[in-house]
Amino acid sequence: MKALTIWQPWATLIMAGVKPYEFRGWPAPVAIRGQRIAIHAGARPVKKAEIADLIIRLRSAEAWSTALKPEALAMLERWHSNPLALPLASILGTAVLGQPKRAFEIVSEFGARLNDSDRHEHSNWAWPLTAIEPLEPIQPAKGAQGFWDWRPS
Repeated sequence: MKALTIWQPWATLIMAGVKPYEFRGWPAPVAIRGQRIAIHAGARPVKKAEIADLIIRLRSAEAWSTALKPEALAMLERWHSNPLALPLASILGTAVLGQPKRAFEIVSEFGARLNDSDRHEHSNWAWPLTAIEPLEPIQPAKGAQGFWDWRPS
């Protein structure tokens, strides 16, 4: 199975169903679209400043710029006081990778009228992630950049 490494807190937000898209500067490979992929939480330590920024934006008129559902706020507030609660270097579960869309096509889902243009080149593809299946227990895994092969144990 193909796996994708995603930094925390975003990997756990995907697994909780409150982050419906992964954003990348390139469209997902055609061969993987429609396939179930593993969601891997990277080993990079959680940055409290990133969580704080998401909290501020979710509480503001710019909540749309996070591309998160409102339910993410309570989770982020909990993790801001205890970022060590988020697992690292582990497969958290799986999701079906959908047909990529341009970011400007999906911002209206989050209440915006315009694309987040200051990040246009960085995150111009939205990859839908659906049919989330958490893994119990999560499985430690090293991970890699891009898509990589993972074998469930």
